[in-house]
Amino acid sequence: MGILNGPRRLEDLFVNTDAFPTESLSVQTKTERSVYKLFKAVRDEKSLNTIKLNRESHIEYISDGLKGLSKYLVVLDASKPWLCYWMLHSLDLLDYELSTGLIKRAISTISKLQNPTGGFCGGPGQISHVAVTYAAVNALATSGIKEAYDLIDRENLYKWFLKLKRDDGSFIMHEGGEVDVRGAYCVLSVATLTNLITPELTAGTAEWIKRCQNYDGGIGGVPGIEGHGGYAFCGLAAMEIMGKTDLLDIPLLLRWASSLQMQMEGGFQGRPNKLVDGCYSFWVGALFPLLEAILTKRQYEKDVANSEDTQCIYRPLFEREALQEYILIACQSPKGGLIDKPGRGADHYHTCYCLSGLSTSQHHVIYDFERAKGEDLDSGARSLLWEEEITNRVVVGDPDNLVKPTHPIHNVTLPNVRKMIEHFYGKREL
Repeated sequence: MGILNGPRRLEDLFVNTDAFPTESLSVQTKTERSVYKLFKAVRDEKSLNTIKLNRESHIEYISDGLKGLSKYLVVLDASKPWLCYWMLHSLDLLDYELSTGLIKRAISTISKLQNPTGGFCGGPGQISHVAVTYAAVNALATSGIKEAYDLIDRENLYKWFLKLKRDDGSFIMHEGGEVDVRGAYCVLSVATLTNLITPELTAGTAEWIKRCQNYDGGIGGVPGIEGHGGYAFCGLAAMEIMGKTDLLDIPLLLRWASSLQMQMEGGFQGRPNKLVDGCYSFWVGALFPLLEAILTKRQYEKDVANSEDTQCIYRPLFEREALQEYILIACQSPKGGLIDKPGRGADHYHTCYCLSGLSTSQHHVIYDFERAKGEDLDSGARSLLWEEEITNRVVVGDPDNLVKPTHPIHNVTLPNVRKMIEHFYGKREL
């Protein structure tokens, strides 16, 4: 049940500001009022079924971006792989067929950003960076063709990954750079897609990520700092890739993540006492398929051990309809593209992650434990065991609002993950 068709009045959902107003509470109230105005208009008109994803305007916005960006976006000069990934993945989610010409342009662009010493850089002449390497590989995965996969210099990529590895199991973001849990996730996600996961690469990493979990359940960028939605996703996804989620306090992480869904807006904040932001529709929203799978696996193993009928969880752990309401009503720019919150302008980052969050909330993507049957599977095989439970789709508004399902670990659509993994591992009978 979402917010608009819920039992409570919208007016009762505002955060209680009590008698101690603060600057953060003032901004929170302003944000809630902007969302309230949009929600109330829909509720008053009783037009929930007519809520529409403005697919064509978003496709036009993204397509225009692929032709060229404003001079004011020169600050993204070191983010070329990210721009490719955000735009291509958004179009893929919108079920827009990528033309041969567009795919070849993307491959050509990314090919110029691969360094001979391994990894990809953000712009010509720059050093390799693990975050843009992740974006480059995801963009190549989204292209879905062998020419793109074969571009990747796996030998030097692996050597470069090892240069980033620290003795404690962590990874730096680039040579001479900072340690960050994003580094571990980006390395392991890319290594999974390209069949580069080895004991040498993962040694000590799970134990280091465990130290990043805080007393409240959240996961920070490094041990000892505040938990954050993006870091939590990176930490949990990396642990899932390694099959080491049991090292984390999963119930506490679930409690923390659940607290980030806003009662008025329906979207997610990235940290407690922060504002809602459309990008966390994925960064926090995608935690829940992973958490659901982990808890289901624990119950599955318990039931099998006790020779009982399996009583798996297999149920969504967040309010899917409420998140869709926030994205569709409050995050669509009338000019095309998606936004952080009402009053902001569209950008390709928020377009990508709002649509990714919309996908996560519409599709119930589950891990198939029956096909795994306790076998010692590599990370590629485990990635292939994520599949959509079609009977449990939830689409708010117009039925045509449905976008394609995205992989909860890699954030590439499910068919394209399969294509890339089968290219690097061989055909899988899974």
